Amino acid sequence: MFANSNSVNEGSLYRKSILPNGIRVVSEKIPYVRSVSIGLWIEAGTRDENPEENGIAHFLEHMVFKGTKTRTAFELADTLEALGGALNAFTSKELTSFYAHVLDEHLEIAIDILADLLINPLFDPQELEKEKNVVIEEIKDLEDAPDELIFDYFFNDIFSPNPLGLPTLGKKEIVSQFNRENLIRFKEKNYTSNRIVVAAAGNIEHQQLVDFVGKYFSEIQSKSVRNLLELPPEKPTRVQRIYHAQQAHVCIGCRTNRYSAPEKYPILLANTVLGSGMSSRLFQTLREKYGLVYSVFSFADFFLDTGVFGVYIATEEKNICQSIDLIHSEFEKLLNKQLEEAELNKRQSQLKGNLLLGLESTSNRMERLAKMEIYFNGFHTLDDVIHSIDNVQLNDIFEISNTYLNSDKLYQTIIRPGQLEIEC
Repeated sequence: MFANSNSVNEGSLYRKSILPNGIRVVSEKIPYVRSVSIGLWIEAGTRDENPEENGIAHFLEHMVFKGTKTRTAFELADTLEALGGALNAFTSKELTSFYAHVLDEHLEIAIDILADLLINPLFDPQELEKEKNVVIEEIKDLEDAPDELIFDYFFNDIFSPNPLGLPTLGKKEIVSQFNRENLIRFKEKNYTSNRIVVAAAGNIEHQQLVDFVGKYFSEIQSKSVRNLLELPPEKPTRVQRIYHAQQAHVCIGCRTNRYSAPEKYPILLANTVLGSGMSSRLFQTLREKYGLVYSVFSFADFFLDTGVFGVYIATEEKNICQSIDLIHSEFEKLLNKQLEEAELNKRQSQLKGNLLLGLESTSNRMERLAKMEIYFNGFHTLDDVIHSIDNVQLNDIFEISNTYLNSDKLYQTIIRPGQLEIEC
Protein backbone atom coordinates (compact mmCIF):
# COMPACT_ATOMS: atom_id res chain seq x y z
CA MET A 1 0.00 0.00 0.00
CA PHE A 2 1.46 3.34 -1.03
CA ALA A 3 1.30 6.35 1.22
CA ASN A 4 1.80 10.07 0.98
CA SER A 5 4.77 10.79 3.26
CA ASN A 6 6.43 13.84 4.69
CA SER A 7 8.77 14.58 7.54
CA VAL A 8 9.12 17.39 10.05
CA ASN A 9 12.54 18.39 11.24
CA GLU A 10 13.32 17.34 14.78
CA GLY A 11 16.66 15.82 13.96
CA SER A 12 14.69 14.17 11.11
CA LEU A 13 13.27 11.78 13.71
CA TYR A 14 9.59 12.66 13.16
CA ARG A 15 7.76 11.30 10.13
CA LYS A 16 4.17 11.32 8.93
CA SER A 17 2.42 9.36 6.20
CA ILE A 18 -1.19 9.17 5.06
CA LEU A 19 -2.40 5.86 3.66
CA PRO A 20 -4.77 5.82 0.66
CA ASN A 21 -7.68 4.97 2.95
CA GLY A 22 -7.01 8.08 5.07
CA ILE A 23 -5.31 6.48 8.10
CA ARG A 24 -2.54 8.74 9.38
CA VAL A 25 0.73 7.19 10.52
CA VAL A 26 3.14 9.24 12.66
CA SER A 27 6.39 8.13 14.24
CA GLU A 28 9.39 9.34 16.17
CA LYS A 29 12.60 7.35 16.03
CA ILE A 30 14.47 7.02 19.34
CA PRO A 31 17.53 4.98 18.35
CA TYR A 32 18.98 4.51 21.84
CA VAL A 33 16.09 2.34 23.13
CA ARG A 34 15.20 -1.26 22.27
CA SER A 35 11.43 -0.89 22.54
CA VAL A 36 8.53 0.64 20.66
CA SER A 37 5.32 2.12 22.02
CA ILE A 38 2.59 1.99 19.41
CA GLY A 39 -0.93 3.32 19.71
CA LEU A 40 -4.08 3.03 17.65
CA TRP A 41 -6.01 6.25 18.25
CA ILE A 42 -9.64 6.70 17.23
CA GLU A 43 -11.29 10.10 17.22
CA ALA A 44 -14.31 8.87 19.13
CA GLY A 45 -15.27 8.97 22.78
CA THR A 46 -17.97 9.98 25.21
CA ARG A 47 -18.85 13.12 23.28
CA ASP A 48 -19.88 10.98 20.29
CA GLU A 49 -22.61 9.28 22.35
CA ASN A 50 -26.20 10.26 22.87
CA PRO A 51 -27.70 10.03 26.38
CA GLU A 52 -29.48 6.76 25.57
CA GLU A 53 -26.17 5.03 24.78
CA ASN A 54 -23.97 6.73 27.35
CA GLY A 55 -20.96 4.55 28.15
CA ILE A 56 -20.93 2.65 24.88
CA ALA A 57 -17.54 4.02 23.72
CA HIS A 58 -15.96 2.71 26.92
CA PHE A 59 -17.91 -0.56 26.75
CA LEU A 60 -16.80 -1.14 23.16
CA GLU A 61 -13.20 -0.62 24.25
CA HIS A 62 -13.70 -3.44 26.76
CA MET A 63 -15.47 -5.77 24.35
CA VAL A 64 -12.83 -5.85 21.61
CA PHE A 65 -10.55 -7.66 24.06
CA LYS A 66 -13.10 -10.47 24.56
CA GLY A 67 -12.17 -12.31 21.38
CA THR A 68 -11.83 -11.82 17.62
CA LYS A 69 -12.36 -13.98 14.54
CA THR A 70 -8.74 -15.17 14.80
CA ARG A 71 -7.87 -15.00 18.52
CA THR A 72 -9.51 -15.87 21.81
CA ALA A 73 -9.49 -13.38 24.67
CA PHE A 74 -6.63 -15.32 26.26
CA GLU A 75 -4.60 -15.30 23.03
CA LEU A 76 -5.05 -11.53 22.71
CA ALA A 77 -3.62 -11.08 26.20
CA ASP A 78 -0.98 -13.78 26.03
CA THR A 79 0.57 -13.10 22.62
CA LEU A 80 2.38 -9.92 23.63
CA GLU A 81 2.81 -10.74 27.32
CA ALA A 82 4.66 -13.93 26.35
CA LEU A 83 7.14 -11.70 24.52
CA GLY A 84 7.58 -9.37 27.49
CA GLY A 85 5.26 -6.76 26.01
CA ALA A 86 2.02 -5.21 27.19
CA LEU A 87 -1.36 -4.38 25.65
CA ASN A 88 -3.93 -1.96 27.03
CA ALA A 89 -6.54 0.67 26.16
CA PHE A 90 -8.47 3.65 27.49
CA THR A 91 -11.46 5.78 26.58
CA SER A 92 -11.69 9.51 27.23
CA LYS A 93 -14.15 12.30 26.52
CA GLU A 94 -13.24 12.46 22.82
CA LEU A 95 -10.62 9.78 22.10
CA THR A 96 -10.20 6.01 22.36
CA SER A 97 -6.73 4.47 22.34
CA PHE A 98 -5.51 0.87 22.06
CA TYR A 99 -1.78 0.67 22.66
CA ALA A 100 1.11 -1.73 23.05
CA HIS A 101 4.68 -1.59 24.35
CA VAL A 102 6.99 -4.19 22.81
CA LEU A 103 10.58 -4.87 21.86
CA ASP A 104 11.39 -3.33 18.48
CA GLU A 105 11.70 -6.78 16.90
CA HIS A 106 8.06 -7.51 17.74
CA LEU A 107 6.57 -4.45 16.03
CA GLU A 108 4.68 -6.40 13.36
CA ILE A 109 3.08 -8.69 15.93
CA ALA A 110 1.86 -5.67 17.90
CA ILE A 111 0.36 -4.07 14.78
CA ASP A 112 -1.30 -7.37 13.86
CA ILE A 113 -2.89 -7.55 17.33
CA LEU A 114 -4.10 -3.92 17.21
CA ALA A 115 -5.61 -4.43 13.76
CA ASP A 116 -7.30 -7.62 14.91
CA LEU A 117 -8.90 -5.78 17.83
CA LEU A 118 -10.18 -3.05 15.53
CA ILE A 119 -11.31 -5.07 12.53
CA ASN A 120 -12.37 -8.49 13.82
CA PRO A 121 -14.05 -8.25 17.25
CA LEU A 122 -16.70 -10.91 17.75
CA PHE A 123 -18.89 -9.07 20.26
CA ASP A 124 -20.03 -12.50 21.39
CA PRO A 125 -23.41 -12.17 23.19
CA GLN A 126 -22.35 -14.41 26.09
CA GLU A 127 -19.12 -12.46 26.61
CA LEU A 128 -21.10 -9.25 26.30
CA GLU A 129 -23.36 -10.23 29.22
CA LYS A 130 -20.35 -11.08 31.38
CA GLU A 131 -18.60 -7.83 30.50
CA LYS A 132 -21.68 -5.83 31.46
CA ASN A 133 -21.16 -7.09 35.00
CA VAL A 134 -17.48 -6.11 34.88
CA VAL A 135 -18.24 -2.56 33.74
CA ILE A 136 -21.09 -2.18 36.22
CA GLU A 137 -18.65 -3.17 38.98
CA GLU A 138 -16.25 -0.54 37.61
CA ILE A 139 -19.03 2.05 37.89
CA LYS A 140 -19.77 0.94 41.46
CA ASP A 141 -16.08 1.26 42.27
CA LEU A 142 -16.17 4.86 41.01
CA GLU A 143 -19.28 5.55 43.08
CA ASP A 144 -17.34 4.43 46.16
CA ALA A 145 -14.60 6.97 45.38
CA PRO A 146 -16.06 10.48 45.82
CA ASP A 147 -12.68 12.06 45.12
CA GLU A 148 -13.03 10.69 41.57
CA LEU A 149 -16.80 10.83 41.19
CA ILE A 150 -16.89 14.57 41.78
CA PHE A 151 -15.18 15.17 38.44
CA ASP A 152 -18.08 13.46 36.66
CA TYR A 153 -20.47 15.76 38.50
CA PHE A 154 -18.31 18.80 37.76
CA PHE A 155 -18.19 18.08 34.01
CA ASN A 156 -21.94 17.50 34.03
CA ASP A 157 -22.53 20.85 35.71
CA ILE A 158 -20.29 22.68 33.24
CA PHE A 159 -21.26 21.02 29.95
CA SER A 160 -24.69 19.36 30.21
CA PRO A 161 -26.65 18.74 28.00
CA ASN A 162 -23.62 18.48 25.67
CA PRO A 163 -22.20 14.91 25.67
CA LEU A 164 -18.96 16.26 27.17
CA GLY A 165 -20.96 16.34 30.39
CA LEU A 166 -21.75 12.62 30.27
CA PRO A 167 -19.74 10.17 32.44
CA THR A 168 -17.25 8.14 30.41
CA LEU A 169 -18.15 4.88 32.16
CA GLY A 170 -21.85 5.46 31.59
CA LYS A 171 -24.66 4.59 33.95
CA LYS A 172 -25.52 1.15 35.29
CA GLU A 173 -29.07 1.11 33.94
CA ILE A 174 -27.89 2.06 30.43
CA VAL A 175 -24.89 -0.30 30.32
CA SER A 176 -27.14 -3.19 31.38
CA GLN A 177 -29.17 -2.71 28.17
CA PHE A 178 -26.33 -2.80 25.64
CA ASN A 179 -26.44 -5.45 22.92
CA ARG A 180 -24.30 -6.57 20.01
CA GLU A 181 -26.17 -4.40 17.52
CA ASN A 182 -25.49 -1.28 19.62
CA LEU A 183 -21.76 -1.97 19.52
CA ILE A 184 -21.66 -2.68 15.80
CA ARG A 185 -23.64 0.48 15.03
CA PHE A 186 -21.36 2.71 17.15
CA LYS A 187 -18.22 1.13 15.73
CA GLU A 188 -19.32 1.45 12.10
CA LYS A 189 -20.31 5.07 12.64
CA ASN A 190 -17.18 6.22 14.47
CA TYR A 191 -14.28 3.80 13.90
CA THR A 192 -13.62 4.95 10.33
CA SER A 193 -10.32 5.31 8.50
CA ASN A 194 -10.26 9.12 8.40
CA ARG A 195 -10.64 9.17 12.20
CA ILE A 196 -7.75 6.80 12.91
CA VAL A 197 -4.17 7.74 13.80
CA VAL A 198 -1.44 5.15 14.30
CA ALA A 199 1.40 6.62 16.36
CA ALA A 200 4.68 4.99 17.36
CA ALA A 201 7.77 6.10 19.28
CA GLY A 202 10.93 4.11 19.88
CA ASN A 203 13.55 2.25 17.88
CA ILE A 204 11.53 2.23 14.71
CA GLU A 205 11.91 2.73 10.97
CA HIS A 206 9.04 4.79 9.65
CA GLN A 207 8.69 3.09 6.30
CA GLN A 208 8.57 -0.32 7.94
CA LEU A 209 5.82 0.98 10.22
CA VAL A 210 3.89 2.32 7.22
CA ASP A 211 4.25 -1.00 5.40
CA PHE A 212 2.94 -2.96 8.38
CA VAL A 213 0.01 -0.59 8.94
CA GLY A 214 -0.82 -0.77 5.24
CA LYS A 215 -0.69 -4.56 5.34
CA TYR A 216 -2.98 -5.01 8.33
CA PHE A 217 -5.31 -1.99 8.11
CA SER A 218 -5.93 -1.73 4.36
CA GLU A 219 -9.45 -3.18 4.48
CA ILE A 220 -10.73 -0.25 6.55
CA GLN A 221 -12.16 2.03 3.87
CA SER A 222 -15.18 3.75 5.37
CA LYS A 223 -15.13 7.43 6.28
CA SER A 224 -17.41 9.58 8.40
CA VAL A 225 -17.89 13.19 9.39
CA ARG A 226 -17.62 13.87 13.10
CA ASN A 227 -20.46 16.14 14.19
CA LEU A 228 -19.64 17.89 17.46
CA LEU A 229 -22.77 19.16 19.16
CA GLU A 230 -22.81 22.84 20.01
CA LEU A 231 -21.85 23.72 23.56
CA PRO A 232 -24.64 25.19 25.68
CA PRO A 233 -24.38 28.83 26.80
CA GLU A 234 -22.33 29.29 29.96
CA LYS A 235 -24.55 29.51 33.01
CA PRO A 236 -22.35 29.14 36.09
CA THR A 237 -24.02 27.12 38.82
CA ARG A 238 -23.45 26.18 42.44
CA VAL A 239 -24.57 22.59 42.95
CA GLN A 240 -24.48 20.58 46.18
CA ARG A 241 -25.09 16.84 46.39
CA ILE A 242 -25.48 14.70 49.49
CA TYR A 243 -23.18 11.67 49.51
CA HIS A 244 -22.20 8.88 51.90
CA ALA A 245 -18.66 10.18 52.41
CA GLN A 246 -16.50 11.08 55.37
CA GLN A 247 -15.27 14.30 53.76
CA ALA A 248 -16.65 17.01 51.56
CA HIS A 249 -15.27 17.23 48.04
CA VAL A 250 -15.29 20.48 46.09
CA CYS A 251 -14.52 21.49 42.51
CA ILE A 252 -14.49 25.14 41.45
CA GLY A 253 -13.68 26.08 37.88
CA CYS A 254 -14.71 27.29 34.47
CA ARG A 255 -14.61 26.62 30.76
CA THR A 256 -11.52 27.84 28.95
CA ASN A 257 -10.30 27.46 25.37
CA ARG A 258 -9.60 24.59 22.97
CA TYR A 259 -6.48 22.41 22.80
CA SER A 260 -4.98 24.28 19.83
CA ALA A 261 -5.63 27.82 21.12
CA PRO A 262 -2.64 30.12 21.75
CA GLU A 263 -4.11 30.69 25.25
CA LYS A 264 -3.21 27.13 26.20
CA TYR A 265 0.24 27.97 27.57
CA PRO A 266 -0.80 30.96 29.71
CA ILE A 267 -3.59 28.74 31.10
CA LEU A 268 -1.10 25.96 31.88
CA LEU A 269 1.20 28.42 33.61
CA ALA A 270 -1.66 29.88 35.66
CA ASN A 271 -2.53 26.30 36.61
CA THR A 272 1.09 25.69 37.66
CA VAL A 273 1.11 28.85 39.79
CA LEU A 274 -2.15 28.04 41.53
CA GLY A 275 -2.16 24.33 42.17
CA SER A 276 0.57 22.22 40.63
CA GLY A 277 2.69 20.70 43.37
CA MET A 278 3.47 21.41 47.01
CA SER A 279 5.02 24.80 46.29
CA SER A 280 1.87 26.09 44.57
CA ARG A 281 -0.13 28.94 46.05
CA LEU A 282 -3.20 26.89 46.87
CA PHE A 283 -1.25 24.09 48.55
CA GLN A 284 0.76 26.53 50.61
CA THR A 285 -2.34 28.47 51.68
CA LEU A 286 -5.02 25.84 52.28
CA ARG A 287 -2.85 23.01 53.56
CA GLU A 288 0.38 24.47 54.92
CA LYS A 289 -0.82 27.80 56.34
CA TYR A 290 -4.35 26.94 57.50
CA GLY A 291 -4.33 23.13 57.66
CA LEU A 292 -7.85 22.93 56.20
CA VAL A 293 -7.32 20.20 53.60
CA TYR A 294 -5.28 17.11 52.91
CA SER A 295 -5.71 17.17 49.14
CA VAL A 296 -5.70 20.30 47.00
CA PHE A 297 -4.68 20.80 43.38
CA SER A 298 -5.70 22.60 40.23
CA PHE A 299 -6.11 21.06 36.78
CA ALA A 300 -6.45 22.07 33.14
CA ASP A 301 -7.85 19.94 30.35
CA PHE A 302 -8.37 20.79 26.68
CA PHE A 303 -10.63 19.48 23.92
CA LEU A 304 -11.28 20.12 20.24
CA ASP A 305 -13.51 23.13 20.85
CA THR A 306 -13.26 24.04 24.53
CA GLY A 307 -11.30 23.46 27.73
CA VAL A 308 -11.66 23.26 31.51
CA PHE A 309 -9.76 24.77 34.39
CA GLY A 310 -10.58 23.84 37.96
CA VAL A 311 -9.50 23.43 41.57
CA TYR A 312 -10.23 20.35 43.66
CA ILE A 313 -10.15 20.05 47.45
CA ALA A 314 -11.18 17.45 50.03
CA THR A 315 -11.98 18.83 53.47
CA GLU A 316 -14.20 18.48 56.52
CA GLU A 317 -17.73 19.74 55.97
CA LYS A 318 -17.27 22.51 58.54
CA ASN A 319 -14.30 23.87 56.55
CA ILE A 320 -16.03 24.10 53.16
CA CYS A 321 -16.87 27.80 53.25
CA GLN A 322 -13.50 28.94 54.58
CA SER A 323 -11.70 26.80 52.01
CA ILE A 324 -13.82 28.18 49.16
CA ASP A 325 -13.18 31.74 50.36
CA LEU A 326 -9.43 31.10 50.31
CA ILE A 327 -9.60 29.67 46.78
CA HIS A 328 -11.44 32.78 45.61
CA SER A 329 -8.86 34.90 47.41
CA GLU A 330 -6.05 33.26 45.45
CA PHE A 331 -7.97 33.82 42.23
CA GLU A 332 -8.41 37.48 43.17
CA LYS A 333 -4.68 37.90 43.63
CA LEU A 334 -4.09 36.81 40.03
CA LEU A 335 -6.98 39.01 38.87
CA ASN A 336 -5.73 42.14 40.57
CA LYS A 337 -1.96 41.90 40.52
CA GLN A 338 0.53 40.66 37.97
CA LEU A 339 2.98 37.95 38.94
CA GLU A 340 6.50 38.89 39.81
CA GLU A 341 8.98 38.13 37.05
CA ALA A 342 10.84 35.70 39.31
CA GLU A 343 7.71 33.62 39.98
CA LEU A 344 6.83 33.47 36.29
CA ASN A 345 10.35 32.30 35.45
CA LYS A 346 10.17 29.65 38.17
CA ARG A 347 6.82 28.32 36.94
CA GLN A 348 8.03 28.30 33.33
CA SER A 349 10.98 26.16 34.43
CA GLN A 350 8.63 23.87 36.36
CA LEU A 351 6.31 23.40 33.38
CA LYS A 352 9.20 22.75 30.97
CA GLY A 353 10.79 20.32 33.41
CA ASN A 354 7.56 18.37 33.83
CA LEU A 355 7.23 18.15 30.05
CA LEU A 356 10.77 17.01 29.40
CA LEU A 357 10.82 14.48 32.24
CA GLY A 358 7.57 13.00 30.97
CA LEU A 359 9.07 12.53 27.53
CA GLU A 360 11.67 10.12 28.85
CA SER A 361 8.88 7.55 28.41
CA THR A 362 8.29 6.17 24.91
CA SER A 363 4.60 5.78 25.79
CA ASN A 364 4.31 9.48 26.61
CA ARG A 365 6.15 10.41 23.42
CA MET A 366 3.79 8.22 21.40
CA GLU A 367 0.78 9.87 23.03
CA ARG A 368 2.20 13.31 22.30
CA LEU A 369 2.65 12.40 18.62
CA ALA A 370 -0.95 11.23 18.35
CA LYS A 371 -2.43 14.28 20.05
CA MET A 372 -0.35 16.68 17.96
CA GLU A 373 -1.74 15.03 14.84
CA ILE A 374 -5.32 14.97 16.11
CA TYR A 375 -5.43 18.50 17.50
CA PHE A 376 -2.99 20.34 15.22
CA ASN A 377 -2.96 18.16 12.09
CA GLY A 378 0.81 18.23 12.31
CA PHE A 379 3.71 18.31 14.70
CA HIS A 380 5.19 20.83 17.11
CA THR A 381 8.77 20.13 18.06
CA LEU A 382 9.91 20.27 21.66
CA ASP A 383 11.71 23.48 20.78
CA ASP A 384 8.38 24.90 19.54
CA VAL A 385 6.65 24.00 22.79
CA ILE A 386 9.46 25.31 24.99
CA HIS A 387 9.48 28.53 22.96
CA SER A 388 5.71 28.87 23.50
CA ILE A 389 6.16 28.45 27.26
CA ASP A 390 9.07 30.91 27.41
CA ASN A 391 7.10 33.39 25.30
CA VAL A 392 4.34 33.79 27.91
CA GLN A 393 4.53 37.25 29.43
CA LEU A 394 3.36 38.54 32.80
CA ASN A 395 0.47 40.35 31.16
CA ASP A 396 -0.66 37.12 29.48
CA ILE A 397 -1.25 35.50 32.88
CA PHE A 398 -3.02 38.66 34.06
CA GLU A 399 -5.32 38.70 31.03
CA ILE A 400 -6.08 34.98 31.23
CA SER A 401 -6.97 35.30 34.91
CA ASN A 402 -9.31 38.21 34.23
CA THR A 403 -10.91 36.34 31.32
CA TYR A 404 -11.65 33.11 33.17
CA LEU A 405 -11.33 33.47 36.95
CA ASN A 406 -13.95 36.13 37.60
CA SER A 407 -16.54 34.92 40.08
CA ASP A 408 -19.35 35.25 37.52
CA LYS A 409 -17.57 32.69 35.31
CA LEU A 410 -17.06 30.01 37.97
CA TYR A 411 -18.98 26.77 38.44
CA GLN A 412 -18.99 25.22 41.92
CA THR A 413 -19.67 21.52 42.56
CA ILE A 414 -19.80 20.06 46.07
CA ILE A 415 -20.52 16.58 47.38
CA ARG A 416 -20.79 16.37 51.15
CA PRO A 417 -21.99 14.06 53.92
CA GLY A 418 -24.41 16.48 55.67
CA GLN A 419 -28.11 17.02 55.11
CA LEU A 420 -28.44 20.80 55.26
CA GLU A 421 -27.36 22.94 52.33
CA ILE A 422 -24.43 25.23 53.05
CA GLU A 423 -24.44 28.84 51.90
CA CYS A 424 -20.95 29.80 50.69
